[in-house]
Amino acid sequence: MFDVLRSIFSTDLAIDLGTANTLVYVKGKGIVSNEPSVVAVYRDPRGNQKILSIGEKAKEMLGRTPGNIVPIRPMKDGVIADFEVTEQMLRYFIFKAHNRRTFVRPRVVICVPSGITPVERRAVKESAESAGASEVYLIDEPMAAAIGAGLPIAEASGNMIVDIGGGTTEVAVISMGGIVTSNSIRVGGDKMDDAIIQYVKRRYNLFIGERTAEQVKITLGNAFPSDEDGGDTMEVKGRDVVSGIPKVLELTAGEVKEAMTEPLNSIVEVVRVTLEKTPPELASDIVDKGIVLTGGGALLKNIDVLLRNAINLPITIIEDPLSTVVLGSGKLLDDRDLLREVALSY
Repeated sequence: MFDVLRSIFSTDLAIDLGTANTLVYVKGKGIVSNEPSVVAVYRDPRGNQKILSIGEKAKEMLGRTPGNIVPIRPMKDGVIADFEVTEQMLRYFIFKAHNRRTFVRPRVVICVPSGITPVERRAVKESAESAGASEVYLIDEPMAAAIGAGLPIAEASGNMIVDIGGGTTEVAVISMGGIVTSNSIRVGGDKMDDAIIQYVKRRYNLFIGERTAEQVKITLGNAFPSDEDGGDTMEVKGRDVVSGIPKVLELTAGEVKEAMTEPLNSIVEVVRVTLEKTPPELASDIVDKGIVLTGGGALLKNIDVLLRNAINLPITIIEDPLSTVVLGSGKLLDDRDLLREVALSY
């Protein structure tokens, strides 16, 4: 009875629990939070741990903390890597969305990668329930992205969506309110960052941090550089692997493209494989409509040109690709029938 009363006075939430960022949508208000999925944990000599900060402040600590303070990314490749820390992070975001009121038991819609296992689904559900949710609905990320992009998912026609996130790339063909064929690979923005780190280490014997690699990707990253783009450079600072002394070097856009070749090729390949599995009638719809691109990876310069050249189909990038998934989940809060129809079983 007490839980029922608490849920009545709570506002429904939609959460895009991403590897890189967590976005929270409050019914009737819109997006109220967009912070990195990072938690800073203090560990004492006995092994006990305490949460120091979550979100933006925790991300600022990456690579800059003493040994007893560890910034953790509790989501890895789109799924929970640290159950306890994920629960604390969810509790923080739910608490923050309700203006720090403790008397809350909201209904929560959470987006998950289409390729996760039933065990991983239950882990997400249990984390949200432990964090204070009264009801939890899990939605496939590509379905939420398609709804957020305004695609006519209920019609008997093929709609193809490619969602490039931090930990995963989701590709799906949707028709009649369901996913006809889909693929999910654990390649996204984080793998691009890691590829840059490994390239600089291999070529220049320089070790750079995650935040530096991400900044290089944002500044110089180009999926399909032209001759003019190849001359762009950026100063990069790191630690020399041999001498251990801090060092500075200049990276070019061409080198960054070379570094990211493998993850970009993986994304192109998963799109191609999904198209090969698509029924002919739906494939003909996609020829006319093209492919819709969402997620943070859609912000990489010329990613649409790379895909267009590889598969020879029109590519459209959504205006606000970072928010598409959580906006789609938010729309489901207003349509309970559609929510029940597209929600995943555990």
